[in-house]
Amino acid sequence: MSDLRHSDDQVRQVVRERYATAARWSQTAGGSGCCGGSSCCGIDGGARGHDPVTTGNYDAADTPFTEALAASLGCGNPTALADLRPGEDVLDLGSGGGLDVLLSARRVGPAGTAYGLDMTPEMLDLAERNRAEAGVENARFLRGTIEDLPLPDESVDVVISNCVINLSPDKDAVIRESFRVLRPGGRFAVSDIVLLRDIPEALQEVTALWTGCISGSLRDDDFVAKLGAAGFEDAAVEVTRQYARADLEGLAEELTDEQLPQGMTRADAVDALEGAFASAFVRARKPAGAGVRA
Repeated sequence: MSDLRHSDDQVRQVVRERYATAARWSQTAGGSGCCGGSSCCGIDGGARGHDPVTTGNYDAADTPFTEALAASLGCGNPTALADLRPGEDVLDLGSGGGLDVLLSARRVGPAGTAYGLDMTPEMLDLAERNRAEAGVENARFLRGTIEDLPLPDESVDVVISNCVINLSPDKDAVIRESFRVLRPGGRFAVSDIVLLRDIPEALQEVTALWTGCISGSLRDDDFVAKLGAAGFEDAAVEVTRQYARADLEGLAEELTDEQLPQGMTRADAVDALEGAFASAFVRARKPAGAGVRA
């Protein structure tokens, strides 16, 4: 296998291309979504039969935005866990097709605003179409990266995200920027994939797994430490879903032989990853008396 280490810009480009493919797939398939709604798309971004990450994250009765749900690429439901309140301003990092923005807009009501940030033009176009079709007026979609947020200091009450921070090559920047844009007392409340133990370095370098929510993920204790270093308090990780061996075998089937580390079989990869990662809700709070920056 060739050297699969990539620069930060290359990682962003891989992620951008995968999510652009997901948006195009959703639109051409009549809202059926990429990979059945998974952020862990197949190698070519097309549909895949095994989707352990996204199944059952949303209550259908509480999610009226059908096309946005079909295009959802998340691994949880941060809007249900963030305790959003009427009148609050919310920012969704990596908003994709806009589902969590639309749900947040409904929860904060007309006195609040839900912002969605994404770096992929195709996803922004899809989100705006979903917003218009849903008739949601208090949602705004912005183009940019989650490492450099295009919002003023202390401009939102809550930062949410759904299985996106694991894709960032500079998670410290994401956390610092989240701290910056939050008002004092504001909340960081994201769903993400976290590692529960270390995984082999060879698997961390498999670019295909960057958009499969595994190799870019932080250790749970590292996530808490980074939040604390940025100035957050009460940081915690709550595991919301763990994955069975059969789930991992389905994920491994998506890799080609060339994408497996040298000398590693699919069974080896499953052995290395079993029990190593989970979906989780990560929360923290910006201190009430905190300044603009940590």
